[in-house]
Amino acid sequence: MDSVPRLTSVLTLLFSGLWHLGLTATNYNCDDPLASLLSPMAFSSSSDLTGTPSPAQLNWRVGTGGWSPADSNAQQWLQMDLGNRVEITAVATQGRYGSSDWVTSYSLMFSDTGRNWKQYKQEDSIWTFAGNMNADSVVHHKLLHAVRARFVRFVPLAWNPSGKIGMRVEVYGCSYKSDVADFDGRSSLLYRFNQKLMSTLKDVISLKFKSMQGDGVLFHGEGQRGDHITLELQKGRLALYLNLDDSKARLGSGPPSATLGSLLDDQHWHSVLMERVGKQVNFTVDKHTQHFRTRGEADALDIDYELSFGGIPVPGKPGTFLKKNFHGCIENLYYNGVNIIDLAKRRKHQIYTVGNVTFSCSEPQIVPITFVNSRGSYLLLPGTPQIDGLSVSFQFRTWNKDGLLLSTELSEGSGTLLLSLEGGILRLVIGKMTERLAEILTGSNLNDGLWHSVSVSARRNRITLTLDDDATSPAQDTAWVQIYSGNSYYFGGCPNNLTDSQCLNPIKAFQGCMRLIFIDNQPKDLISVQQGSLGNFSDLHIDLCSIKDRCLPNYCEHGGSCSQSWTTFYCNCSDTSYTGATCHNPVYEQSCEVYRHQGNTAGFFRIDSDGSGPLGPLQVYCNITEDKIWTSVQHNSTELTHVRGANPEKPYAMALDYGGSVEQLEAMIDHSEHCEQEVAYHCRRSRLLNTPDGAPFTWWIGRSRERHPYWGGSPPGVQQCECGLDESCLDTRHFCNCDADKDEWANDTGLLSFKDHLPVTQIVITDTDRSNSEAAWRIGPLRCYGDRHFWNAVSFYTEASYLHFPPFHAEFSADISFFFKTTALSGVFLENLGIKDFIRLEISSPSEITFAIDVGNGPVELVVQSPSPLNDNQWHYVRAERNLKETSLQVDSLPRSTRETPDEGHFRLQLTSQLFVGGTSSRQKGFLGCIRSLHLNGQRLDLEERAKFTSGVRPGCPGHCSSYGSICHNGGKCVEKHSGYLCDCTNSPYEGPFCKKEVSAVFEAGTSVTYIFQEPYPVTKNISLSSSAIYTDSAPSKENIAFSFVTAQAPSLLFFVNSSSQDFLAVLLCKNGSLQVRYQLSKEETHVFTIDVENFANRRMHHVKINREGREITIQVDRQLRLSYNFSPEVEFKVIRSLTLGKVTENHRLDPEVAKANSLGFVGCMSSVQYNHVAPLKAALRHATAAPVTVQGTLTESSCSSTVDSDVNAVTTVHSSSDPFGKTDEREPLTNAVRSDSAVIGGVIAVVIFIIFCVVGIMTRLLYQHKQSQRTNQMKEKEYPENLDSSFRNDIDLQNTVSECKREYFI
Repeated sequence: MDSVPRLTSVLTLLFSGLWHLGLTATNYNCDDPLASLLSPMAFSSSSDLTGTPSPAQLNWRVGTGGWSPADSNAQQWLQMDLGNRVEITAVATQGRYGSSDWVTSYSLMFSDTGRNWKQYKQEDSIWTFAGNMNADSVVHHKLLHAVRARFVRFVPLAWNPSGKIGMRVEVYGCSYKSDVADFDGRSSLLYRFNQKLMSTLKDVISLKFKSMQGDGVLFHGEGQRGDHITLELQKGRLALYLNLDDSKARLGSGPPSATLGSLLDDQHWHSVLMERVGKQVNFTVDKHTQHFRTRGEADALDIDYELSFGGIPVPGKPGTFLKKNFHGCIENLYYNGVNIIDLAKRRKHQIYTVGNVTFSCSEPQIVPITFVNSRGSYLLLPGTPQIDGLSVSFQFRTWNKDGLLLSTELSEGSGTLLLSLEGGILRLVIGKMTERLAEILTGSNLNDGLWHSVSVSARRNRITLTLDDDATSPAQDTAWVQIYSGNSYYFGGCPNNLTDSQCLNPIKAFQGCMRLIFIDNQPKDLISVQQGSLGNFSDLHIDLCSIKDRCLPNYCEHGGSCSQSWTTFYCNCSDTSYTGATCHNPVYEQSCEVYRHQGNTAGFFRIDSDGSGPLGPLQVYCNITEDKIWTSVQHNSTELTHVRGANPEKPYAMALDYGGSVEQLEAMIDHSEHCEQEVAYHCRRSRLLNTPDGAPFTWWIGRSRERHPYWGGSPPGVQQCECGLDESCLDTRHFCNCDADKDEWANDTGLLSFKDHLPVTQIVITDTDRSNSEAAWRIGPLRCYGDRHFWNAVSFYTEASYLHFPPFHAEFSADISFFFKTTALSGVFLENLGIKDFIRLEISSPSEITFAIDVGNGPVELVVQSPSPLNDNQWHYVRAERNLKETSLQVDSLPRSTRETPDEGHFRLQLTSQLFVGGTSSRQKGFLGCIRSLHLNGQRLDLEERAKFTSGVRPGCPGHCSSYGSICHNGGKCVEKHSGYLCDCTNSPYEGPFCKKEVSAVFEAGTSVTYIFQEPYPVTKNISLSSSAIYTDSAPSKENIAFSFVTAQAPSLLFFVNSSSQDFLAVLLCKNGSLQVRYQLSKEETHVFTIDVENFANRRMHHVKINREGREITIQVDRQLRLSYNFSPEVEFKVIRSLTLGKVTENHRLDPEVAKANSLGFVGCMSSVQYNHVAPLKAALRHATAAPVTVQGTLTESSCSSTVDSDVNAVTTVHSSSDPFGKTDEREPLTNAVRSDSAVIGGVIAVVIFIIFCVVGIMTRLLYQHKQSQRTNQMKEKEYPENLDSSFRNDIDLQNTVSECKREYFI
């Protein structure tokens, strides 16, 4: 729909560009020499070797043979007056003829009047031109941007160290003609239309302007129904107001449509171009363009009667204006091809002049000065001493919050006067010795870059500080203060050789601009200061204000706010989800895979799929399982939704909101290996796709806003449902169950998995408006797994091999990140070259990574040294970044190497050649090893795909476990995959993606878990893994036992291993709560080890480790070694028969002490049980049907850790960490809603069920009372073993608590 306006916009831009090209130069070959015919009087300089102006044209050999100053220093300059404003396109220089005097570098300045100079800039920085290497050769430079000016000044920066400054110069260009109008702030030009209403679909308005005023209307037009267009200067910025059809939006009632530019009140020419095609607008000020669309539906701009330039006259009130008028000059003013100023000059009837408009630009002779250095800049001006009173005034502008403005020692011992900026507030202090006579604070935020006027007046005991026409007096009584004017006034700072009494500066020197300095009501001639005939100065730029807005454009990325000082800018990255000097670096990771790699488990996370790219983070749920990492994004309509009354004329439509943009979702999908979304359609007399040949009644919209008439389970382009593919539909004549159009409820459910169409953004239903017609739909969350980028790796096996990609485009910000591993001593990771610029990353030695970059200011090299070798064939991480604030290099977690970017000079990184990965363009110093997950400015490079067609490079890189195997804990084994690794927890009593999740259960009285040793069996769903790994030989020569427990019962039997020869190993708690390990290795020999450091039946978690190898046994409790012992003979179990946790129920001849502990077995919680490579508790809970394990009594999976250091009542059930957006009950829709015709039957059934429940409840109550009385009698009659004391009998609260909190889990 927008293609026609866009095309029209492009054509308008093209015509506009040609238009301006015709205006800029009357001669297309604009390279004529302009200085060669000038008279000697056209040249002037800061000083001259001869004392009189010397001609300095190119190839001049007469007299001194060019220009040399009296002294060669940084304050010298040579300028020429070209007679009129001309267009300058190039310059050339030579040294002085027949001498050793030449300039090796210089800068250029331009002016229309010989005052208020402007420095030539490229890349928004003051440009330095390369000069000469001898006296005679000519060095020519073409200007990147043509300049229109009358005066040109050459400023030498460096010269031949064996000689002096010497120059002969030439300027090239052509004549420049323009139409100029001067507005005095009380005038305007009115362009009146030939008809009452001017309605335009397209507008092009262009002009140039210069002004010393920060406010004023440049043009304005409005219509009666509310349309208006206004361009207005506001505090040195241009605001464009544009409204097409909202009658309520009057001028000034809302914010501007666009704001551009800064410091536009500098009395230099600024260009403006406004192009509109319908609602699309391009607004350009100087080199900066803003694109926007106007609000509303209309495309036409309706203006009544006239368009005014320079102000907004009030109808019927001559000389009265609605807002402040523009005060300055406008050049080449065009409105839709009409030259407004030309019509005014020729007094055409379309133009009406209000006030005094002249057609030549009047230039105020104001000389600004710039204080350059915050340490040594100052200006000394003389005053008239001993006058009764004082009067000083000036204007200033700055970005710095602090700085000295004025310091003077008053006459007659009346003290010192100090005027300064402190925190953006103006502070005046008059003091005498340590006494403060008067103090005034006024203003705020005076470091806003705007001009502010200041006046200090002291007359007849009255002190006044006036800021921007707002006068303030001190709060103290100053009637007794007598002030006499001083002899010397120091502005901006103090010389280093003065005492505090002469010039006091308690803070840093001022950096900024000043102008219009008056002392004792007399203006000070700053040109005389420059010539050395008045006052003194240091580190000043006289006759120019070199203030620069470093926040235009805003280099703070991702919405970061920019603030600045005189020398640099700062970025506030709060609430941006990014960090770094320019808010470039993402706070969040790019995928759930990266979070998993960091050791995180399931939960909600934010992922930033394009890293430092323009897309923001998106909230997702990461379901990190043992084999897959699922990423789920939920939308705003998760419930089963019923639809009635929809037809093709009035369709039902629901848009899905995922909490992020479609672009964010697309990036996440493209990042993943597989994505899917479940769709379910429940129907009763509601057709879905109208198969086999009809137009679909229901469809969904995907990412590209296209309709898709296929359903879950079917490939794209095939108008079918899942049942149609496997020929299982209710009616084989149709390809969807719902298309059978049955009176009974049916459904079509399946997965959409074609990534290019996902996610589902809208569903449309049109067939629920017939009799008894109804439908219900549900669309599940978007679910993806696999990271195509994080494990994308290649192997370089020859030094001459490399991968090449298109040039890296990163002019202002560049970040490069990757993993590498190698055994080589050195090699280049990547390199990209430009004409002069380059970027290179390499391993320069086994322990050094080097990042080298050149943006035109000379190479910058950063090195990170590692204390250990980096060529150890382990994965290492490298991240290099360059922005306008700093260059940095990070390797693994080593200290980051950083270098600040210089404030001036080149800052655009311009690379033109191909990007080489793993080598260089010279095919030397190539890299041998692996590179993985290479990202440039957040964008992934598909290394594996490129390696498929490149010799010397292989896709993939094995050996992830050698670097990341330690992430698998508790005996878990790292298993290598092509894309990463996984943790095999088969050998571990733990589970989860990192084998860190405890497997624990609550044992009640009589609960027993018995593991029978026999042949191996499969214990894992992954049949490729060794299932026998959890078994050991049935006659082990060692025992490695580990488990944790919580209990309040003593005695208790925790762990019992039985052999076929009646040997056993038992771990139990004695009556006093001590831990006892009993070994019986023969009938004659029993070893008992008791740990009695505390009562272990104290409802706290305890960890037990028993290791025996050969004769030596060690016992650790709660991670402290409690016992170490050597058996006398060689001991081992003959053949292990079984292992029991809790109560031993088999008929064993138990040791008496073991029998006492076994009376009730174990009551409490046990977790992470391991015997050698067997995990019996895990087998009972996870593989009960396959494992040789028997469970008697109630074994309830629960979390033991929840009871640690807390009340036993806090035992909670372990909840699955599966996807919270998982499937819900997707059987037929809610029964009452779906089967409304069965409401009566349902009511009858409900009554019957209620009666039955009442009867059962009464019977249960009677039986419970009877059982309780029986149990009481049994408890009285039962003989407890003597070691069961009252504390054990009270442990019933533990069992009750577990019963209340547990999740039912019976095996």
